[in-house]
Amino acid sequence: MKSATLAGLGLLLLAGAVNAQPADPSGTYLSESGETRVKIAKCGSAYCGTIVSVQGEAKDVNNPDASLRSRNLVGVHMITDIQPAGDGFSGQLYNYKDGKTYTGKMSFQGQAMKLSGCVFGGLICRSQTWTKVN
Repeated sequence: MKSATLAGLGLLLLAGAVNAQPADPSGTYLSESGETRVKIAKCGSAYCGTIVSVQGEAKDVNNPDASLRSRNLVGVHMITDIQPAGDGFSGQLYNYKDGKTYTGKMSFQGQAMKLSGCVFGGLICRSQTWTKVN
């Protein structure tokens, strides 16, 4: 009886672990401002988000590397190393508007992606909600 109870408990724990895995983040998302579309897809063992369209200035003019300031933003990996973390994901977020890279967190609910970029080890974060468009 004990082994059956332990086996049942083990199955419940495994089911809970499977349910705790975040959903697949793949898709194309529209930024909260409506200016940027980013496609999230598998990049090796992680995911990355590549800019597929941008309104306004289409060059990476604020990049801290002067040699990259004339590159087109379309095709730039804006979100890199997206890995499951808790009930969401974590990764690096490049903000082309200020040329800085932030530690990022992402969570998904329905057609929405909540995206937070943080500094100082997560003490100060700024969040946006992006909409999945496909």
